Amino acid sequence: MHISKHTKSIMIPLVAAVALAFSTAVTAADDLIVKIGHVGPISGPSAHLGKDNENGAKMAIEELNAKGIMFGSKKVKFELQTEDDGGDPKQGTAVAQKLVDAKVAGVVGHLNSSTSIPAAKIYHDAGIPQISPASTATAYTAMGYKSTFRVVANDGQLGGTLGRYAVQTLNAKTIAVIDDRTAYGQGVADEFIKGAKSKNPAIKMVQRQFTNDKATDFNAILTSIKAAKPDVVFFGGMDSVGGPMLRQMKSLGITAKFMGGDGICTAKLPDLAGDALGNEQVICAEAGGVIDAQKKANDDFRAAYKKRFNAEVLLYSPYVYDSVMTLADAMQQAKSADPTVYLPFLQNIHHKGITGDIVFDKKGDIKDGTLTMYTYKAGKRSEMGVVK
Repeated sequence: MHISKHTKSIMIPLVAAVALAFSTAVTAADDLIVKIGHVGPISGPSAHLGKDNENGAKMAIEELNAKGIMFGSKKVKFELQTEDDGGDPKQGTAVAQKLVDAKVAGVVGHLNSSTSIPAAKIYHDAGIPQISPASTATAYTAMGYKSTFRVVANDGQLGGTLGRYAVQTLNAKTIAVIDDRTAYGQGVADEFIKGAKSKNPAIKMVQRQFTNDKATDFNAILTSIKAAKPDVVFFGGMDSVGGPMLRQMKSLGITAKFMGGDGICTAKLPDLAGDALGNEQVICAEAGGVIDAQKKANDDFRAAYKKRFNAEVLLYSPYVYDSVMTLADAMQQAKSADPTVYLPFLQNIHHKGITGDIVFDKKGDIKDGTLTMYTYKAGKRSEMGVVK
């Protein structure tokens, strides 16, 4: 076949362009893309906590990529796929399936126990490891899934410790309990009652009231509680409900100590409660705690977080960061992002995190989980101490 000079002049740059495109594709193929899913409530009443968590995941991914991690001859590029569950169980299962379909290598999330629990089955059935940085309900790891983990203490530790504290330290004789009927809120409230009764079986639970996680009006239940004159009011729920509840307690003249779990124990609570947040009126606990050995690393993370996002850590972003890093550590040990290959390494991981040593028991709970007790003074959260 005869090819004219004109045709040759067209073909030469075309061939060169195709070769360049092929070369680029090969170069890109040399990178191993590893997708990590993150799920939290990016919308809804707890969106501030979901965004805080997402920021922690972003920091971990950025740091991992800066390290230039290799699996054999392949350079690993980690990508974060963030999904919004809105704190809603149905939405949570929908986005869980979306992450499965996207073939993520692992999932960090969810924030709420009520979304983590139903999503766990979807991840388990797909063989994808899930680490929750915040879900504390005992039911989350009680399902027996070998792919389910958490890096914080559970409600048995959290609620139980607060219940014992109410009796032993606050000398409470009468207690009212409110929960928001979520898996987390009801669970931590139940464990609080168990903890209190373990120290004083005769303790009077003068009220057990219920609300929901989107409620704004508590006058009816608080009026009933006021008549019972409790020493302590315990609330199982989130800060978005706890803050307005404190405002209405003040307006009704209720001066009881207000206690709660990690859901209310946030840097955002002073904004949500306003001038109803009396000095040392609120006592709460975060389902984690940094001892001296990890103090500097945790402080460094918080400083880097502030520089990166121009905001303070609200609650669980350090635990999200540790969860992503723990997944990556297991993958590096296995030299693979294939869940079937790295899952055994994750089950036996010993990762030195910024929140403590990450080691899981047979259920997937963190071993030797710690709690940090807090109160609020002059509108700011004040640490009271780390306990086990």
